[in-house]
Amino acid sequence: MDVKRLYVDTTTTLIAMEDEVDRLVAAWRRERPDLDVEPLEVLSRVSRLARHLDRARRLAFSEHGLEPWEFDVLTALRRAGTPYQLSPGQLLTQTLVTSGTMTNRIDRLAKKDLVERLPDPSDRRGVLVRLTDEGRDRADQALAGLLDQERAILAELSRTQRGELAGLLRQLTAPFDNIPG
Repeated sequence: MDVKRLYVDTTTTLIAMEDEVDRLVAAWRRERPDLDVEPLEVLSRVSRLARHLDRARRLAFSEHGLEPWEFDVLTALRRAGTPYQLSPGQLLTQTLVTSGTMTNRIDRLAKKDLVERLPDPSDRRGVLVRLTDEGRDRADQALAGLLDQERAILAELSRTQRGELAGLLRQLTAPFDNIPG
């Protein structure tokens, strides 16, 4: 890693690191000086970070015998609190998949004894999906593994920097999360 030191004054030292995005942006600026490539400086890094995070997530989940989609469904149920159950419609909302996909996922998780289907007492035609004890244990273990992986990814940032980054990312993602339908 190429590290350059910039001395701002006698009390503060800033470290500037060059990364692959810096090289990509410099190449585009050289090849297409007519374009403003500034968005690449942020969003290419977000994209690259997402790929690293995806690898870390898959590793954390595989150590507990789970696929990412299984983790998503199990943790949606786990976050619901006791008795760890939701309707398939509520699971759809939380995991952003189609009803056919959710039905398939529930079937597969039920075959692994990680969830069970129960009749919905408030709707004779409805069902509830409940986390089994094994499902809860696997979700809890995988979450702990995931958090270890994510802490390692964020290790270079101070608590203050992590808070600032979270706020900036929230500002970017909130409009997408609040789009109806």
